[in-house]
Amino acid sequence: MTATVSFTIDSPLGPRTATAAYERKGAGEPLLLLHGIGHHLQAWHPVTDILAAEHDVIAVDLPGFGVSQPLPHGLPYGLGTVAPALGALCAALGVERPHVAGNSLGGLLALEMGRSNLVRSVTALSPAGFWTEGERRYAFTALRAMRAGSRALPRPALERLSRSAAGRVVLTGTIYARPGRRSAEAVVAETLALRDATGFEETLAAGGSVRFTDDVPGLPVTIAWGVRDRLLLPRQGLRAKHVIPGARLVRLPGCGHVPMNDDPALVSRVILDTIRRGNPAGAAAL
Repeated sequence: MTATVSFTIDSPLGPRTATAAYERKGAGEPLLLLHGIGHHLQAWHPVTDILAAEHDVIAVDLPGFGVSQPLPHGLPYGLGTVAPALGALCAALGVERPHVAGNSLGGLLALEMGRSNLVRSVTALSPAGFWTEGERRYAFTALRAMRAGSRALPRPALERLSRSAAGRVVLTGTIYARPGRRSAEAVVAETLALRDATGFEETLAAGGSVRFTDDVPGLPVTIAWGVRDRLLLPRQGLRAKHVIPGARLVRLPGCGHVPMNDDPALVSRVILDTIRRGNPAGAAAL
């Protein structure tokens, strides 16, 4: 069940109050789950039950996405604002230094939280920020096209498309390697989440100059990449390993940019192994 939490963001404008939506399940050491741009916390549903068997799992809608409110007026959507805000969100939930797993934008935020010593371990699935300028432009063009398509498609047409495997390929083939596995209801919901995301444009604008160039020392870090990722190409994982030499770099066979739905068991195993040892098993090194 989705709940909301209010938390305080310290900013140059003074303390500002923000509100975010989250789902919480399970017991054990806390594990924070962060989705990608234009998505929502339901992206993690294929793996939540597996992870919640061992952990207190908290999946959040990032500010300006899903049903979370946008950031307070005047606050930028860059790493320097959003990562500390997530730390404040955790504190408001009574959680100190959780483990974190993030996908795409969420992976970049997870790494920034690790660099800032806000978490205990980091699993980053196809994280943003390790692109060349050409790769960034390509990804942003694809994301803008997906956003435009979500806004142009009337809901009845969206629902009709989602009911067929071919239609789900059209709607979500950019981010899933196996879009036919996604339910029609989930495809409709995530397309509407992309359409209605109030933070999309500002987050994309903030990402135009982002390059993750700092190490994340002293923490177990896994960077995992779907070998069929069509949005952020798998070779970017090699750059991530160069930047974070202590990280374990793994490949996710048969997975696309959002791998949780393509292979829930493998993704769950990578996350859990990162938490336990920082040396994931069950996935081959890139």
